[in-house]
Amino acid sequence: MGVRRLTPADRLYATLNYSVLLLFCATALYPFIYFLALSFNDGYDAMKGGIYFFPRVFTLENYAKAFSNPLILNSFYISVSRTLVVTIGSVFLTALLAYALSRKGLPGRKYIVFFFFFTTLFSGGLIPTFILYRQLHILDTFWVLVLPSLYSFFNAIIMKTFFDGIPEGLSESARIDGASDLAVFARIILPLSMPVLATIALFVGVGVWNDWFTGQFFIQNQKLQPAATFLNKMISEASFQSMTSSSGNSGSAIQNMTQSQMELRGVTPEALRMTFVIIITTPIICVYPFLQKYFVKGVLVGSLKE
Repeated sequence: MGVRRLTPADRLYATLNYSVLLLFCATALYPFIYFLALSFNDGYDAMKGGIYFFPRVFTLENYAKAFSNPLILNSFYISVSRTLVVTIGSVFLTALLAYALSRKGLPGRKYIVFFFFFTTLFSGGLIPTFILYRQLHILDTFWVLVLPSLYSFFNAIIMKTFFDGIPEGLSESARIDGASDLAVFARIILPLSMPVLATIALFVGVGVWNDWFTGQFFIQNQKLQPAATFLNKMISEASFQSMTSSSGNSGSAIQNMTQSQMELRGVTPEALRMTFVIIITTPIICVYPFLQKYFVKGVLVGSLKE
C-alpha cells in the first residue's frame, strides 16, 4: 500500500493546527518563564522592568534567601507530606468505594449512589465546617489537612464507570478459582485500571498541592501551614503594605522577611514572591509528565465509556 500524499488542503490544515497549538502552548508557558527569569534576576534591577524571557542581572541570592527562611522550608515539607498522604489514601479509598458501587449484586446500590450524589449538592458552609472540625478535634492539626481531602464523589464516579467497562468474565473466572472480592480487586481490577488511577492521582495531587484555603482558616500554627497558604499570605501582606506604606504587622511572615532582606544585596519582597512561586510550582511540573500519558486515556475511558 502506497503512502498517501498530502494535498495542499492537508498541509494548510496541519500548518494552522500546529500554529494554534503552539500559540496556546506559548500562552500557558510564558508566565512560568517570566516568573523564572525574575526569580533569577537581581530584585532591584527587576524594578526597572524590561525583563521578559531571560534574567538581565543573574543572581542566586533570591533562592538563598528563600531557603534560609525556616518557615518556607517547613511549609514545603508540610505540602509534600500532605500531598503524598492524601493522594495515596484518596486513590486507594476511592477505588474501594468505586469497586463496591460497580458490583451489580451490592444490596441497595442505587440508594447508596443517590445518597452520595445528593449530599454533594449541598454544603453547610464555613462556620458549620469549622464547628465540625472542632468537635472532631482536628483543628490546628495535620489531620485537618488530610481527612477532609480523602473523599470526592466525582472521582468515585469516574472510577466506577471505568470499572464497569472491565469485562465481568475476568472477575467471575477468578471467583470460580476461589478468589475473594479483595483478591479480585487487588489482582485484576487495580492492574487493569492504571490509566484512571493515575488520572485521579493527578487530580487529587494538584488540588491538594494548590489548596491554600484549609491552611488559611483551619490552621493557626505557622509550622503546620502548607506552602500554598504561606505564598498566599506573602502576596496578601505585600499588597497591603504597598497600599498602606506601613511598617506594622512585624510578626507576619512577609514582614519578617522584609526586615532582614536588606542583608542580602538585590533581594526584594517582589523577587522573593516570584522565587517562591517557582519553588512550589516546580514539583508539580516535574511529576505531571510521568502521569500525563495516562491522563487523556483515563478521563476519556472513565467518563465517556457508557
